[in-house]
Amino acid sequence: MKFATKALHAGIQPDPSTGAIMTPIFQTSTYVQEAPNDHKGYEYARTQNPTRSVLEANLVALENGKFGRCFASGMSATETVIKMLRPGDEVVSTNDLYGGAYRLFTKIFADFGIKFTFVDMKDLTNIEAAMTDKTKLLWLETPTNPMINIIDIEGAVGIAKKYGAKVLVDNTFASPYLQNPLDLGADIVMHSITKFIGGHSDVIMGFLGTNDPDLDEQIAFIQNSSGAVPSPNDCFLVLRGIKTLHIRMERHCENGVKVANYLKNHSRVDKVYWPGFEDHTNHEVAKSQMRGFGGMLSFVLVGDDMGDAYRVMEKFKIFSLAESLGGVESLVGHPASMTHAAIPREERMANGLSDSLIRLSVGIEDADDLIADLEQAIG
Repeated sequence: MKFATKALHAGIQPDPSTGAIMTPIFQTSTYVQEAPNDHKGYEYARTQNPTRSVLEANLVALENGKFGRCFASGMSATETVIKMLRPGDEVVSTNDLYGGAYRLFTKIFADFGIKFTFVDMKDLTNIEAAMTDKTKLLWLETPTNPMINIIDIEGAVGIAKKYGAKVLVDNTFASPYLQNPLDLGADIVMHSITKFIGGHSDVIMGFLGTNDPDLDEQIAFIQNSSGAVPSPNDCFLVLRGIKTLHIRMERHCENGVKVANYLKNHSRVDKVYWPGFEDHTNHEVAKSQMRGFGGMLSFVLVGDDMGDAYRVMEKFKIFSLAESLGGVESLVGHPASMTHAAIPREERMANGLSDSLIRLSVGIEDADDLIADLEQAIG
């Protein structure tokens, strides 16, 4: 079954009681049992919910996995994975990392005796150099947020196996339409469903998928014990959104190409970070592990002046200045003061994330209108 068909049908059946083609919203907290432990597979809604079960089955099919779990947010999914570690364990992660994950790692879990090391993962030798016999997890983002760096998933998996470490790939920027990390050897794939999968800027949710039954058992135990689960109504909204994921991602990619090339040729733009350019570091890796280059990109104006960047962001008429990404509407963000403000400035600057970097989430509007908006904003 190909992706577009799976998006509409995988894990989804008409409701057996009514024939409803759309999965119902099971808005219930508990389920009646015939006798103690004699039930229809559902006991308590924190543990199981039929709407959530259908969504999990659909999502894991899109990632070519066997087991999938949905969470109340991408951060609760992130937290679940780190809770599988123990004091003294080490995590090696990319130095270009979503600010919320960095904050969770360094401000909360580091206090529990877990060590986090952040390296430039564009070069696999940096990963190898950071590994020790205590490394239990490689945490990858690819493409990364916000520098749109590309990390070789298969290469990272090969290194991890030598040390007995697991590999998680945050696949949020690519979505399952463009990239499937489990197929490349990753142990866990993660998504902020809030972004491209939900796609309509109306849901907060996270997802973890795996092929490993032992990992899934641990994930499910923490999910149930900690209780950070999504509502059935949100699961319904995501199921609806997934039905157009392939169409939306095609348009995101088409518009991304046009916007990236426009910016690259603009006299006032100094740098554009987008993996579709042949001179982008690891462009060939992106070609090999992705089916398209997506609609996420970042750029810096000539002069790298924060005041100029602010003035540009304030002038947009179609791009909306807002947190988040991946919705049908185009968004512009300022990572240094928004999504990545939790990362110390000196670390951000060392990783290339300047105070004037502008990040775009290119939506599915008409590309000519988006380019006209960039033209009037940049000047």
